[in-house]
Amino acid sequence: MTNVPVLELRDLSVSVRGSDTPTAAGRTLLAPLSLTLGAGERVGLIGESGSGKSLTALAISGLLPSGLASSGSVRLGGAEVVGTREKLLVPLRGRASSMVFQEPLTALDPLMRLGGQLAEPLKRRAKRDGLSLSRDDLRSGIRNALLEVALTDTDRITGAYPHEVSGGQRQRVAIAMALATRPALLIADEPTTALDVTVQGEILDLLDRVVAERGTALVFISHDLAVVSRVVRDVVVLKDGIAVERGRIADLLVAPQHEYTRALVEGARAFDTALGRRRGLTGDESTDKRAEGTHD
Repeated sequence: MTNVPVLELRDLSVSVRGSDTPTAAGRTLLAPLSLTLGAGERVGLIGESGSGKSLTALAISGLLPSGLASSGSVRLGGAEVVGTREKLLVPLRGRASSMVFQEPLTALDPLMRLGGQLAEPLKRRAKRDGLSLSRDDLRSGIRNALLEVALTDTDRITGAYPHEVSGGQRQRVAIAMALATRPALLIADEPTTALDVTVQGEILDLLDRVVAERGTALVFISHDLAVVSRVVRDVVVLKDGIAVERGRIADLLVAPQHEYTRALVEGARAFDTALGRRRGLTGDESTDKRAEGTHD
């Protein structure tokens, strides 16, 4: 039996729908993009703001704003997303894919305790699987979900509102919520940008560990090559909605072909030089060690 890819993009593109501004109507924001991910595989989408990274993530999930339209094909676990009615897409979210956003303080409900927010995807998963959750089952599920993302103070976190915990803790809860439905694909859209460097490293290590343990496919989105290299091996470099280069990070670091990729590599090396000085490494050695440590 042939294994169905977790994610398959075939000439996916995004454009502006009819607009009152003639110059905007029909404008292409994402040029045709194709890629395939199987269970446990990972890819990074990297580029500056406006490059098309987040548009790709929204198109995959069928969450594009009403003013934008997608064409081509997006298949999640064999189910087509492009052109499919919203009612039919809802069951795919959580089961086929889940997303972690950049700023959990805005992604989480500020008026709802974190335990209650985490309970919702657990209930959806149980309903999907035809299971009945008792109150004790739900409490246990919430506790286990928090422990999986290294939040050991489960009683405090469960009873807290989003503003009552740190940024790193909020992002861990957001990751726990995204994973609670056991998605085949996790989309992480700039999940560490709003965090300080130390917490950023902890969240990247967490994502790396959890998706490896579960065999979850991962699309990791960032503007920072050094960050992407912590969790993926293969990347697609986007600029102005066009995939200008793709391949293994290790190869791109050694011989980037496009001038934009070269600029990203230079930026990553400059960043790692500062960190390398603290570890007694040169910038090249530090960046190379990041590439050597990426997931296979």
